[in-house]
Amino acid sequence: MGSLGAILKHPDDLYPLLKLKMAVKHAAKQIPSEPHWAFCYSMLIRVSRSFSFVVQQLGTELRNAVCVFYLVLRALDTVEDDTSIPTDVKVPILIAFHRHIYDRNWHFSCGTKDYKVLMDQFHDVSTAFLELGKGYQEAIEDITKRMGAGMAKFICKEVETIDDYDEYCHYVAGVVGLGLSKLFHASELEDLASDSLSNSMGLFLQKTNIIRDYLEDINEIPKSRMFWPREIWSKYVNKLEDLKYEENSVKAVQCLNDMVTNSLIHVDDCLKYMSALREPAIFRFCAIPQVMAIGTLAMCYNDINVFRGVVKMRRGLTAQVIHRTKTMADVYGAFFDFSCMLKSKVDKNDPNATKTLSSLEALQKTCRESGALNKRKSYILRNELKYNSVLVSSAELSTGFPLVSSSSSLCCLLFLLISLLTDQVTRDGRLLEFPSVHMDDGWLHKRLLYSMEAAFIIIV
Repeated sequence: MGSLGAILKHPDDLYPLLKLKMAVKHAAKQIPSEPHWAFCYSMLIRVSRSFSFVVQQLGTELRNAVCVFYLVLRALDTVEDDTSIPTDVKVPILIAFHRHIYDRNWHFSCGTKDYKVLMDQFHDVSTAFLELGKGYQEAIEDITKRMGAGMAKFICKEVETIDDYDEYCHYVAGVVGLGLSKLFHASELEDLASDSLSNSMGLFLQKTNIIRDYLEDINEIPKSRMFWPREIWSKYVNKLEDLKYEENSVKAVQCLNDMVTNSLIHVDDCLKYMSALREPAIFRFCAIPQVMAIGTLAMCYNDINVFRGVVKMRRGLTAQVIHRTKTMADVYGAFFDFSCMLKSKVDKNDPNATKTLSSLEALQKTCRESGALNKRKSYILRNELKYNSVLVSSAELSTGFPLVSSSSSLCCLLFLLISLLTDQVTRDGRLLEFPSVHMDDGWLHKRLLYSMEAAFIIIV
């Protein structure tokens, strides 16, 4: 669930973390009994725990369609990502993948770990696909065909220009946005969104992943995966892999900031798309990943660690986002907060500083004009809005308790732990009433020592 140290540092993360953990356990218990559906939902949890959680919030019919859609595209992506597959073998599979999903006996061994299991037992996914309604099948087939063709095109073509970059992201993620819009429409729960807005939803997520995963992609064995467009990185280095070397740190960060600035052009479309959604479950399904994306960009911007390891939101903050993203007002608030963090990291000497600030100011203007910013608490403690700012939400909002002294926060933390240990949690995940007793630091210290072993069991 999270390390004890991280929770002690951010005690207000604990309640959302506990709710998330219980929700994941609840989702695991809802796995259907039929073998092929059991495989699909258990595999969904294994290849994307966070995505599996938001999928579980959808109604049964739409949930099944989205689950299969995700696994089909994940399998297609596994073929594309496996750099050990010869091009003359890989390209025909990508192009024909939309036909393979109708074949209960087809599978192709590739990938590693859970992804290899998915490919080896893909016949279970096909069996589930064939049980979906015709409208869902047609949407999934269409998007799989378009994505496979696009992936095949870029197997033989490098990402040279920004237009190439947008085209590649369209094929691997923009069409996913189009497909989801079609599934939502087929469920009769939403109007059919425009292709341009649906495409932007996918591009914003994909560009965030490409930025975050630079080091993993460039170090891929046996062959690097290069998705950053030459039109951007060639302004800073001679070869894309040069960005990871320490002597190029200044240029690397400038290139990174250029990439983040490029991704911000899709934000306005994303907000328009989400604001038009009517069904609450579909809204949360779409909104949570978008908030995670703007948060990840805020973390990555101007951070050399993107070229040294993995930069991502801490698990507790992820739980905060999932816990708090319920309405469009929450989305405007989160986008405003993370844009404030990103803006605080802009170096006026950065080559793209003016363009970056312009994009952020336009985003903040949209959020202000929504009228939602006065109705919620910030993700950011304003006195910590610095280069290495710590993003937290207020304990008052997440638990109902005011954010006061550190020892009081630890008391809150301890009570939450004891509540879970003693089953003082209601079935819907709410904790029982916080006791109105005085607990001094001596009492707290003794109880923390007494319950440390139990706390470790919960957290691990």
